[in-house]
Amino acid sequence: MDFNSKYEAVIGLEVHAQLNTKSKIFCSCSTQFGNEPNKNVCPVCLGHPGVLPVLNKQVVVSAVLLGLACNCDISGKSVIARKNYFYPDLPKGYQISQYEEPICLNGHLEISTANGLRKIGITRIHIEEDAGKSIHDADSTLVDVNRCGVPLLEIVSEPDIRTAEEAANYLMKLRQIVQYLDICDGNMEEGSLRCDANISVREKGSQTFGTKTEIKNMNSFRNVERAINFEIERQIDMVENGEQVIQQTLLWDADLNEAHPMRSKEDAHDYRYFPEPDLFTIIVNEIWKNEIYRDLPELPDKRKKRFVKDFNLPEYDSEILTLSKPLADYYESVIRETNDYKSASNWVMVDVMKILNEEKINITDFNLHPERLGKLINLINDGTISNKIARELFPELIKSGKEPDVIIKEKNLGQISDINVISRIVQSTLEKNATETNEYINGTEKIFSFFIGKIMKETSGKANPKMVNEILRQQLEALKAEHNKK
Repeated sequence: MDFNSKYEAVIGLEVHAQLNTKSKIFCSCSTQFGNEPNKNVCPVCLGHPGVLPVLNKQVVVSAVLLGLACNCDISGKSVIARKNYFYPDLPKGYQISQYEEPICLNGHLEISTANGLRKIGITRIHIEEDAGKSIHDADSTLVDVNRCGVPLLEIVSEPDIRTAEEAANYLMKLRQIVQYLDICDGNMEEGSLRCDANISVREKGSQTFGTKTEIKNMNSFRNVERAINFEIERQIDMVENGEQVIQQTLLWDADLNEAHPMRSKEDAHDYRYFPEPDLFTIIVNEIWKNEIYRDLPELPDKRKKRFVKDFNLPEYDSEILTLSKPLADYYESVIRETNDYKSASNWVMVDVMKILNEEKINITDFNLHPERLGKLINLINDGTISNKIARELFPELIKSGKEPDVIIKEKNLGQISDINVISRIVQSTLEKNATETNEYINGTEKIFSFFIGKIMKETSGKANPKMVNEILRQQLEALKAEHNKK
């Protein structure tokens, strides 16, 4: 029996987005990633006695921006709380977070699935500080507390996700949004975006939740899918064998493709939340919320629809071009120079993105100004150069930083579009290849491409292909008509 047809998974994600503020959430220490261990610290983020935290205003602004982008209600009043637990990498012995009154509530995102769009509810988005990092080796555990006090937003979904693929799509959508908002770089490998998955299984049609487990340590979209699928299968096997699923936290081991128990899963009461006595209540009134709303950029879904509507692009092109805000910005800069929207899309998706992938760089590091790419497309369309020459010119355009028309002139790459010159070349080609010319006259029309190849070789690819095609056809048909008269 296919047990996957009998059971369904119930999945909720808890996603932590590390904000890209320059300083920490409650002190002025740097948030720079990769600094020497235990250097980005001070008495405040280490929780020394007598220190007082001061909330970073930009953290609140970022939280409201994300809440608005995720269709959340923004709380006029939200409370900072202490979450009490002890880990070696949490020097204070408690984490400053939010509990009963978070800053954002009741949102949702739409994701693409095999069955169309699905709405995934967002229970809450709240502000909190990060803990440090434990580094384990064979003989010891070292602690780096640089990350203590780095600002986080935790985004908690409703248990609306049903498959590992949906979970990955939701996470990708969330990463895309935080990158568009420029509040988090979304780098999962460096831990800027971290995802924990709560998973349970139940028989299809049941409204009762099964016992959930939590999986941590998934540092890529692929690992999110693999880990969730592993846990779904594990729980189904347990239920089928009459075993009880235990509520616990598991760590994903990407090398072994397995999840292993870490600890029993805590409930909210285990953390003994209470309001943080050293911090004021956060007040976001309508005036401030509207000011933040005015800074909300055009989000990916809206931009994608605009690309389809305004530039008549296929859905696929729009999806690719809006994957990241810098890539979409680059495309729009190209089409400020040319109105050939589809050719611009092709060049960005094929030629530009090929180089980005080969050199493993972002579009912001790409060494070709979008205006020059737009000019290159115009030079193709006005017949100055052919597509073939343009692609030969492209690497030089990137390397030199010169304008395309300057390189064309320097290298004598201009397309031959003089009707008299092309007519003479066509006539000469037909005379030099008399046998093939006679074959065409006698009905072998497929040999037409033979002449095209000869002419383009003769002109080093510079002859205007459209003009060559038309003039060659005219001359061959004229010779054919003259032959038929005899």
